[in-house]
Amino acid sequence: MLERLIEQAILASRWLLVPLYLGLALMLLVLIWQFYADFFHVIGTLGVADDSAIILETLALIDLVLVAGLITMVVISSYENFVSKIDVKEGSDTPPLFGKLDPGTLKIKLGASMVAISSIQLLKAFVSVDKYSSTELAWLIAIHMTLVVSTLLMAFIDKLAFSKGKGEKTEKEKAAT
Repeated sequence: MLERLIEQAILASRWLLVPLYLGLALMLLVLIWQFYADFFHVIGTLGVADDSAIILETLALIDLVLVAGLITMVVISSYENFVSKIDVKEGSDTPPLFGKLDPGTLKIKLGASMVAISSIQLLKAFVSVDKYSSTELAWLIAIHMTLVVSTLLMAFIDKLAFSKGKGEKTEKEKAAT
């Protein structure tokens, strides 16, 4: 009886994640606000700003869009993986990956998104390279490469774990046959 009650409480505790997901979803409003503030700033500088300034501002907008997509992916897939399935009507306008991202795949997509964001930050630094010291550029490159290697390792580990569980026999199973 006590064990059953504890198990039910532990299972119900997953609903404590919902306010966190709602908070992330509300961050989309902050990103929308920032996107349009930056967008209208760029519009206001047309004819005055040079090409590199417009490129840098455009890259900042792309960063905001990537982060917004990342938040959406994390909120939807995490809710479905850890809280409850989202009921959608047949034939509704849902993204192709909706309901198909397990935590391992989500981590890889998250890592790939961080690499993309880091790439944009690096590109922004390269466009205005005269504003950075060699040490600062080296740190940006080192951080970017750390993200790249980490994401590749996560993907490799996920592939190893997935291939062991699907269709491949373990050494023990091979010896038994």
